[in-house]
Amino acid sequence: MKNLKKNLQSLNKDIKALTKKTDSLIVTVDKLEKAEATKKPQSKSAKTKSAKKAPSKKSAVKKAGQITATDMVFGIIDAAGKKGIKTGSLIMKTRFSEKKILNLVYRLKKQGKIKTIGKGTYVKA
Repeated sequence: MKNLKKNLQSLNKDIKALTKKTDSLIVTVDKLEKAEATKKPQSKSAKTKSAKKAPSKKSAVKKAGQITATDMVFGIIDAAGKKGIKTGSLIMKTRFSEKKILNLVYRLKKQGKIKTIGKGTYVKA
């Protein structure tokens, strides 16, 4: 019973600390919103001059820390080792559709990163 009481007191202390932290974050967000609202909007001509063209899908560079679907599938195939992995297992592990998996596998094969060792079984090249 004493142990339960200590645990509840500790939990209560942690909740209070989280509440305090949440309140401070709310205040910070409010300050940032107010600062954004007070910025003067750019004139129409300034917007067109400074507006940059969005990169196309093919030329888009992935940002640091982002893992693409292709990277994810390649990582799973690489981790499978010499025995390889079947298409069905890739579908189950990634939760991607069969068509998406087949397209990703095709892309990886075209890049030379993987090879087929049997029907529907792939290994790192």
